[in-house]
Amino acid sequence: MAMSGGKDDGSPMMEINTTPLIDVMLVLLIMFIITIPVATHAVSMDLPNPNQPPPETIIKRDKNQLQITPGGIVLWNGTPLDTGQLVSALNSTLAMKPEPELQFQPDAQAPYDSAAKVLDIIKKSGVTAFGFVGNEQFYQFGKAPGEPPVKSQ
Repeated sequence: MAMSGGKDDGSPMMEINTTPLIDVMLVLLIMFIITIPVATHAVSMDLPNPNQPPPETIIKRDKNQLQITPGGIVLWNGTPLDTGQLVSALNSTLAMKPEPELQFQPDAQAPYDSAAKVLDIIKKSGVTAFGFVGNEQFYQFGKAPGEPPVKSQ
C-alpha cells in the first residue's frame, strides 16, 4: 500500500516529498520569532518629586477672556469688539512680557462662523498662551438648552 498516493507497481515516485521542507521552514520560523528583540517604546522623563514644594519660578500670567455671545458679538473682558479692535488687542498682548493667557469661551449657542473667524484671527496673530474655557457646556452637544442630560449606563 502506497502512503503518498502513488502506484504499488514498484515504479519510482515522481512527486517531491514536501514534508521535510515544511518541517524545516517551521523550525526556521520559530527560530526567527524567538530571536526578534522585544519592542520596547519607552520615553524617559524627569518627573518632579511629589513631596517637593512647587518651584518659585512659576510664571503668574494675567488672563484675558474672549467670549462670543449667542448673537455673535465678540467680548474682550466683557467689552464688545469688532474685528479690527480684536486684532489690535491681540497685538498689544503679544508685546507684554510675560504674554497674558487668552481664554476663549464661546457660548454654546454662538454661531459657528463667528467662532471660526475669531479662532482664525487668533491663530494669525501668533498668540502662544491660549486655552479653551467652559468646554463642559458642550458635553451634551446637539441637545436643546435646559434639556436633561442623557444618563450613562
